[in-house]
Amino acid sequence: MKKEQRTGLIIAAHGRHYLAEADGTRLQCVTRGKKTNVAVGDIVDLTLTSPDQAVIDKIQERKTLLYRSDQYKSKLLAANVTQLFIVVATEPGYTDDLVSRALVAAEAAGIAARLILNKVDVTENLDKTRARLEMYTAMGYPVHEVSAKGRPQETIDALAPLLGGQSTILIGQSGMGKSSLINLLVPGADIATREISAALDTGKHTTTFTRLYHLDSHATVIDSPGFQEFGLYHLSEGMLERAFRDFQPYLGSCKFYNCRHLIEPQCGVLDAVRAGKIAKMRHELYGQLLHESAQTLY
Repeated sequence: MKKEQRTGLIIAAHGRHYLAEADGTRLQCVTRGKKTNVAVGDIVDLTLTSPDQAVIDKIQERKTLLYRSDQYKSKLLAANVTQLFIVVATEPGYTDDLVSRALVAAEAAGIAARLILNKVDVTENLDKTRARLEMYTAMGYPVHEVSAKGRPQETIDALAPLLGGQSTILIGQSGMGKSSLINLLVPGADIATREISAALDTGKHTTTFTRLYHLDSHATVIDSPGFQEFGLYHLSEGMLERAFRDFQPYLGSCKFYNCRHLIEPQCGVLDAVRAGKIAKMRHELYGQLLHESAQTLY
């Protein structure tokens, strides 16, 4: 007897356990063998093994894939997303290194990025935080000021129009108020998370898995666990220079066609750094990422 085939959307991932939606039902899924290259947002071909369980046979072609990687392995964040919201806050402090790395990852993956400055009702460090964010607005990344807890309706009014027709992933360090934003933007997110947690059979209510919520039939929001590091070991030298949006105007003006923009003479990028047109911190990060990509073992 031929087993039933389905096409599903991966809505949650925890370790090697996946939850897919197919024809209105939720299916607990596993991959064949030990492969774990499935991401939330993936469209997959499934074979049913029971009414609520399936095996993932194939991942359909992805439009985009956002992931981070260290020296040894990759961590897939989400597939088929169209935009990234990086959540930062006036307190506790966020790190520019993480924000910049996330922007580079988005740029390399062809995903639009926006910064969401949360907790603007905490005015003590607001001016200082705004000044720090000017580096990103100068590159053309929009910054949206909100306060999920202090001004909930204003926050919904500001962000809801940006979500229509998009698949949006929210990332941020812990403490930035990302969960409060999700609960505001996705009615019933708490209940959905509990249901997904139970369906994934993780044994307890956990926030350490990535999950996808439907806003309507055309828009989804993906919440990923908070993290403190964002490795980009998978980006090659050529990909890196192009993924720095602030480098792009100067890439054609180097004397040497294979310029690495580190110590070379008559380098357009280094000239722009000296002239203050590219932030020194961004160029230092570029050097660090080049170093990391040279360490890759896989």
